[in-house]
Amino acid sequence: MFSKRVRIAFFSAVIVIGVIGCGLIGVFLGYNYVLSQTKRFDALESALSEGTLEITEETPGAVMLIIENGDNTADISKRLKEQKLIDNELFFTIMSKFNGFDGGYLAGTHFLTPNLTYDEIMYILCQEPKAIRVTIPEGTTYIEMKNILREGGLSFDEAELDASMNSPNQFVDYSFVSKIKADEERDFILNGYLFPDTYDFDMNADSEAIIRTFLRNMERKLLPDYYFRAEKLGMTMDEVIVLASIIQNEAVVKPENVKDMFLISAVFHNRMNSDDPSMRKLQSCASINFLREKDGLPKVWAASTADMMRESPYNTYMYEGLPPGPICMPGKLAIQAALYPEPNANYYFFCATGDGGTAFAVTYEEHLKNVALYEQYWTDQTRTEGDATQSSEND
Repeated sequence: MFSKRVRIAFFSAVIVIGVIGCGLIGVFLGYNYVLSQTKRFDALESALSEGTLEITEETPGAVMLIIENGDNTADISKRLKEQKLIDNELFFTIMSKFNGFDGGYLAGTHFLTPNLTYDEIMYILCQEPKAIRVTIPEGTTYIEMKNILREGGLSFDEAELDASMNSPNQFVDYSFVSKIKADEERDFILNGYLFPDTYDFDMNADSEAIIRTFLRNMERKLLPDYYFRAEKLGMTMDEVIVLASIIQNEAVVKPENVKDMFLISAVFHNRMNSDDPSMRKLQSCASINFLREKDGLPKVWAASTADMMRESPYNTYMYEGLPPGPICMPGKLAIQAALYPEPNANYYFFCATGDGGTAFAVTYEEHLKNVALYEQYWTDQTRTEGDATQSSEND
């Protein structure tokens, strides 16, 4: 018989060898798992790049999964189980941690099919969610913008979007929002600040997310120099945006007549700063078209007497100075024009020439001559647009 000391040494050696053996087996299995995992995910990446694993809303059997901001892996696995995309929530959660995907799932809309493996689901949910690209042209009104978003495929609640547009307190983390003038006559407080550009939106983005996407871009576009220049002009940045929105919809900008926008700005600055009270009315047809759009009426080239008599603080034929808020979404050039009007331009009037240009005048008499010269074009253009509309309605 072995002595007690020998038996203890023997059993200790067996335990040590066993532990080392288990460790080596664990390392071996772990190493093989990592190798297989790398191969699996390389194959998934290749399948995605080749389009063989691309799943859209049109894929047969596709299931829409929406990951909300703030969702953790447990929330996502529960939703996957509810939609019968996985069988075991706990296993999905554990494997997400083990595979390094925990915390990597991207909020937004994803499409999956029930035949996917757990690995495939994890990998897809870490890819960019389904996005819809829309372009908002410069000078787009809020009504037009909503139509563009809807036609682009976004499914938003219009009432909620309108409410968010009138809730600046939701967005005070953007520096310029708190400086927007509070005016009960203003038509949507954030109107004018949804910067016109090309955007990628999640197809199920909520109202706040949509507006934040616009405002983030707007904050980048409003350079510090703009605020210094606005102060030098004796204007707030909000007043600059209001003026820019009018300039934007008054100008027909082509490469050869970009300067016209700065001349139009000079006209409005000259009128606002005039010693003659009668000249302080901007008399902008763009403001009239803003009111006509709200009433569901088509835009006009020249305001009628009835239009000029519309009772609204946005009617720049009736009221002096700037309206309570912007009438459209001005672009970068219009904002720059509002800040830097053409120097030494002593014009007080302008009208469209019909070929994309603008005719300017110092006196009202000169302006009337320009109007007489070009008004036939406006009549012909209005008639042509009316015929086109009628034709479209009859098709």
